[in-house]
Amino acid sequence: MKYIAWSFGVIFSCLALLVLVERLAAERIEVVELHAKDASGETVITRLWIVDHDGKQYLRVGADGSGWFSRLKANPEVQLTREDNTLSFHAVPDPSKSEVVNQAMQAKYTWGDTFIGKLFGSREGSIAIELKLI
Repeated sequence: MKYIAWSFGVIFSCLALLVLVERLAAERIEVVELHAKDASGETVITRLWIVDHDGKQYLRVGADGSGWFSRLKANPEVQLTREDNTLSFHAVPDPSKSEVVNQAMQAKYTWGDTFIGKLFGSREGSIAIELKLI
């Protein structure tokens, strides 16, 4: 019984450490809030990474998509809170910018980008999303 409890404690501790490192990796540098409407018209807020490139702002979604990306495709008129400022944007997926956005994300978020990429899948096939100010 002692070994079972010890094993459970080790497994729980490893999982807790993994969650802690993931949160540290995800939240230690700039995180913005995307406000997008769902199918019922309710606003859903998602915390995301953002980069600037050539005077434009970009988000990135993985190749497998996500709930926030599905909402954005259904209604590309979104609001974004960055540095306590909330502005309205038209979000436009731009796969041609994916490689440069991946590089910019890696440069900005460093080991966090690498860690999250390893944890949730590679950046291959990711889609850059340009935010055009309304």
